[in-house]
Amino acid sequence: MSTDEPAKPKLRKDAQRNVEKLTAAAIELFSERGLDCPLDEIARRAGVSHGTLYSRFGTREALIDAVVPQLAADQLEAAIQHAEAGTDPWDRFARYVEKISALMAGDPALSDAVTRRYADTPRLSAVCEESFDRGREYVRAAHDVGVLRPDFAPEDFLLLFSASAALARTTEHTAPEAWRRGLAFTLDGLRAAAAHPLPVGPLSPEQALAAMHRGASPSRV
Repeated sequence: MSTDEPAKPKLRKDAQRNVEKLTAAAIELFSERGLDCPLDEIARRAGVSHGTLYSRFGTREALIDAVVPQLAADQLEAAIQHAEAGTDPWDRFARYVEKISALMAGDPALSDAVTRRYADTPRLSAVCEESFDRGREYVRAAHDVGVLRPDFAPEDFLLLFSASAALARTTEHTAPEAWRRGLAFTLDGLRAAAAHPLPVGPLSPEQALAAMHRGASPSRV
């Protein structure tokens, strides 16, 4: 997955060291706490002032888009490779869902990235969209052979991933594997043989995007 961005002017050595320290601290704290981790904590861990963070990155979204895309790309590529090891269309679909859910359960930053908690992160959004394109292919293939219920839409991935992430957060200290049980029930219900009419239709792509962005917590400083 590509995370290329335009070349930037070279920084002075001290400024470059500050960027490197802030990047390392942001990666650590985003992975520990999620993308809404207070920025002043990132600055403290990096050993620089709050003002230095803002002078180097400007906004939370700019910091996220600078440090998270490559991490997300690596993990989402791992999910695709896991799915590609499946033996048939259902297996590839299920393995894709299971692997991304597992990654989200273990990494709050990836969970926030996949559910698009921050809209103004174009590089990160592009990485996630590339992975979701493969997910759409798995949905089409499973539909083509009649193993996935026909009313499942790619936008329904939001429901699966959000539910697994929420359960993982709720039970992380008491039953950290509980989300796997919930997801197993869900996947069994998605098989075409188990399908019953649903009370409402799927979200439109626009509704899904709006729901993800509305779920974002207000930025903390």
